[in-house]
Amino acid sequence: MAAGAASSKARTIADEVRRRIVEGQWRQGDRIPDEADLAIEFDAARATVNKALQLLANDGLLDRRRKAGTRVTVDPVRKASFTISIVREQVEQAGMAYSYRVVAQRRSPVPAGVAARIGLAQGEVLVRMRAIHYADDRPFQLEDRWLNLRATPALTGVDMRHLNANEWLVRNAPYLRAEMAFSAENADRRDARLLGTQPGRALLVLYRSTWNDLGPITTVRVAFQPGHIVGTEGNFWPDR
Repeated sequence: MAAGAASSKARTIADEVRRRIVEGQWRQGDRIPDEADLAIEFDAARATVNKALQLLANDGLLDRRRKAGTRVTVDPVRKASFTISIVREQVEQAGMAYSYRVVAQRRSPVPAGVAARIGLAQGEVLVRMRAIHYADDRPFQLEDRWLNLRATPALTGVDMRHLNANEWLVRNAPYLRAEMAFSAENADRRDARLLGTQPGRALLVLYRSTWNDLGPITTVRVAFQPGHIVGTEGNFWPDR
């Protein structure tokens, strides 16, 4: 089975196991069937089942112990799953015309702070690109992105100047893990120039990183226009 197909199968299995937990078929402390039994049930390789269960363990829903089997976590930490939005669709759904411009794109050694964020060695070479998304020809958001082609080799032949990285990654680079953090930051001269605002203006800034089974896919700093509001919808696993 190809790597992409195996990852898709693992997510399907994880979704079904998650459903059984959320709906109470498997309750807190219950030992779930062994990997071999689940592999037969889902007609999948044991390695694929293992990956699916690890996804749920990472989410805090399963407690996996060698020789003790896998159990539904007792008093799991409340978690949420989020979908990464496509900026073009956000702009168009607001009734505005979307456009996009790449400001800079080159291979560059990753600095210490970024390397620590995504678990790579400082100085490893990634693709760095800065781009602006526009709504009705006005700057909508600015992104400063690092791309790891080793985790997304298909990206090598894609012209990011005509198809923006955000949309390509959402549609073509499924991730197993994501981290997001928001920060209030004052616009420096570069932010101000590219967003069409004044230096020192307060900006909402999002830091987001994603990983697949080959390592970090991308990490991006997204700076929004002053006054931008971000809303979220999540699937929360209830306390039991």
